[in-house]
Amino acid sequence: MDRSYPPVSLIGAPTDIGAGDRGARLGPEALRIAGFGEALVARGIDVLDRGNLDGPRNPWQGPVDGYRHLQQVAEWNRLVMEAMHAELSGGRMPIMLGGDHCLGLGSITGVARYCREAGKKLRVLWLDAHADFNTNQVTPSGNIHGMPVACLCGLGPRELTHLGGDAPAINPDVIRQIGIRSVDQGEKKLVKEHGLDIYDMRYIDEVGMKRVMEEALEGMDENTHLHVSFDVDFLDPSVAPGVGTTVPGGPNYREAQLVMEMIADSGRMGSLDVVELNPILDHNNATALVAIDLVESLFGKSTLMRD
Repeated sequence: MDRSYPPVSLIGAPTDIGAGDRGARLGPEALRIAGFGEALVARGIDVLDRGNLDGPRNPWQGPVDGYRHLQQVAEWNRLVMEAMHAELSGGRMPIMLGGDHCLGLGSITGVARYCREAGKKLRVLWLDAHADFNTNQVTPSGNIHGMPVACLCGLGPRELTHLGGDAPAINPDVIRQIGIRSVDQGEKKLVKEHGLDIYDMRYIDEVGMKRVMEEALEGMDENTHLHVSFDVDFLDPSVAPGVGTTVPGGPNYREAQLVMEMIADSGRMGSLDVVELNPILDHNNATALVAIDLVESLFGKSTLMRD
């Protein structure tokens, strides 16, 4: 290996509390069964599996004031926030295995808190088909997995925006969204108002993934902590069918590999989410295997030895 990595901790968050389909709660075990930990160990990385967090069960109720399962979502995100922060404070790289993408709120809130304490700058890459910038006023469903970026930026209920004590957890200029191709009608206005930095599929088609990643990674230095929040529906459904919110026209396998390889080349990744894998909707755990393959590239796997 050309690069050394800090010891890694796997944190399972088995819940579909923020989603519109059941099944993402099985994602952590599907990833483990497919060999997630073993793949990193084979790359010479010290891996410790912390097991699964234990949060409230999914009551599967309708929205109240535009939010489904608000209190349960808040509790799951509190658990994730504390777990991510604890691993970073202990000198380990946390990888959160979800679970649906509402958990990105707790994950990034915990990482942001660590960065403030350590005097580091934070950069977030949000790899997703969706902007996840809804609020209860514009959401068509009330599913909070469509709201975590808005909550991170201070838009949403106090239970979520103040998860770490202060709001906002991050400013919009911290985040770069890549692969976006589904933004709800009311959400489009919010994204524009708050200046979210989005590399949608049209822009990717126009300029190519290499230039997109150069722009998204620009300006990082040795004091930058890079958090990658990888929603498996970032990938085209032909590559990753095992998700509840498939959107056609996403990055293909080779484009996704380039994304991961360029992140690895930056040498800045310090924490990671892998979310929204739904094995109930998958075929022979193929999506989990693709996700692991891509995560290996995040940790330096490449065809040739590169400087």
